[in-house]
Amino acid sequence: MTDKTIILGFCVGLAGTGAALAGNFTPPLGCKAFLTVQTLECHVSHHYTCMGDAKGDQWRADFDAEGIFYLSRIDTEGQWLESQDFFPPSVQLLDANPVDPASFTELLSGVDSFDFNLTKDNGEETRVTGFDQLTGADLAIDGVSLKETNFSFYETDRSGKLLRQAVGTEFISPKWRMFFSGPSKWNFGDDEWIAVEDRPIKFLEPSDNGFLSNKPLFGCNAVKAQFLIPTDTTEAQSHDNL
Repeated sequence: MTDKTIILGFCVGLAGTGAALAGNFTPPLGCKAFLTVQTLECHVSHHYTCMGDAKGDQWRADFDAEGIFYLSRIDTEGQWLESQDFFPPSVQLLDANPVDPASFTELLSGVDSFDFNLTKDNGEETRVTGFDQLTGADLAIDGVSLKETNFSFYETDRSGKLLRQAVGTEFISPKWRMFFSGPSKWNFGDDEWIAVEDRPIKFLEPSDNGFLSNKPLFGCNAVKAQFLIPTDTTEAQSHDNL
């Protein structure tokens, strides 16, 4: 496994400096970036792999207009192995021996169900259940071939209390074996649903202008305007940010 102390320390350093906004993302030592994705809702994600990880593992670092806010690692089947939120800071890990592991391979055949547990570094334990299903629609965004999916998932605490629930559409890349967010609706246990309209806009590979830029290009004025509206709701995360 890659040295998480190096990776997390590196990203915490980015989060605390204005340089993260103005410059380019630099992967940790021993890691190599292969993709930058600009999305509709003022986010930019950098995807990279690291030599010390299992084959097929890949990392994603997410930036908004203020800097880095999320870091995650998935395996070749799209399982959420670990993730780090920066505001507030927390680390969440996939528990061993899932009841029904997420499987990108099964999804490519039509539908994949999942049932697994997660544990945060503060001791919080949750259970995630749901499914991803191909809709049969193939599409291209910025020249990248994608397949459309529908998804639904529930996250509960170990007593069964609902913490969050989501339904919506996503896009998957068989080439990169990863999910990209689409339109979705989220409920955080209060029966009020929040609509999120995020989706990928530009895919930038190493030879492309803007590859590894930390500056989001789309939707930032709209997102800033939303912040002016008082709200008590938690910011919705995309299905691939579990």
